[in-house]
Amino acid sequence: MDLYVMFLAVVVFFAVVLIVKGIITVHQAQVVIVERFGKFHGVLYPGINWIIPLMDKPHIMEWRNSREYMDASGRTRVVPYLEMRNVIDLRETVYDFPRQSVITKDNATIEISAVLYFQITDPIKAAYEVESLPQAIEKLTQTTLRNIFGELELDQTYTARENINSKLLVTLDNAANKWGVKVNRVELQDIIPPAAIREAMEKQMKAERDRRATVTEAEGLKTSQILKAEAVREAEIKKAEGLKQAAILQAEGIAEAKIKVANAEAEAVKIIASGIGQNANPASYQVSLKYIEALTKMTDGKDNKIIYMPYEASNVLGAVAAIKDLTGGAPQTK
Repeated sequence: MDLYVMFLAVVVFFAVVLIVKGIITVHQAQVVIVERFGKFHGVLYPGINWIIPLMDKPHIMEWRNSREYMDASGRTRVVPYLEMRNVIDLRETVYDFPRQSVITKDNATIEISAVLYFQITDPIKAAYEVESLPQAIEKLTQTTLRNIFGELELDQTYTARENINSKLLVTLDNAANKWGVKVNRVELQDIIPPAAIREAMEKQMKAERDRRATVTEAEGLKTSQILKAEAVREAEIKKAEGLKQAAILQAEGIAEAKIKVANAEAEAVKIIASGIGQNANPASYQVSLKYIEALTKMTDGKDNKIIYMPYEASNVLGAVAAIKDLTGGAPQTK
């Protein structure tokens, strides 16, 4: 009886162990491929799953992982490594490839690094169509980069990043589709030329900046001189317009003054004409007064002893005499 109980307990123990060993928990966005006696049997999806121990076994495949470390210069570096896993992650995965040397079309050796974003869409193909999926993707990316950069010259590599990324994406996606992998995005991180080429490029960039600075300075000086010339021209125009306006106003003032003087003289002539009667000629009287004023000025001075008068002066004196007879006297002259 004791042997029977002991045997039963051992059987129950092994049954429990087998049941526990047969329970597999699969997390979200992961799957497990099960092989029975080394042959594909099925796929376990997220949740609690049960397999038959000793008969069923999860498929083990390589997976790429990375770890960080501090180098001698104090910078943080990422080192990739491979690990064995029995689950397949269906989420988008990022591969940060280390730097590699490539040769351009003009035989310049440069170092480049790239980042690859891919996602497993068919876990069965990813497990059985390729021996090591991470290494296959890495080597495919490296060879594709070498082929693309081999068709470009050094100067083109800095201006054709978008084209390089597009070519990489198309080539890798077509090649990785057989492995059940969808390549979503490829990005070039760094393009590092050799020290000699980098120094030459820096000199070229410095020369280009100096040239742009000289051109900008010359354009600024040109604009400044143009603005100064325009300012001088505007000032001269304004000055000429001011002088013109002043001359016009001065001429108008003189003309207006002469008009007023003429009107005053005309009014005086009218008054004289009304005072001396109808027989006197006021115009002759005015002319005689002007003539006498002129004679007065002519006789000024110490050396003016002899004055020659024209014959027409008798008419003036006659007019003055006529006015004298009418008015009863003569104007006082010195």
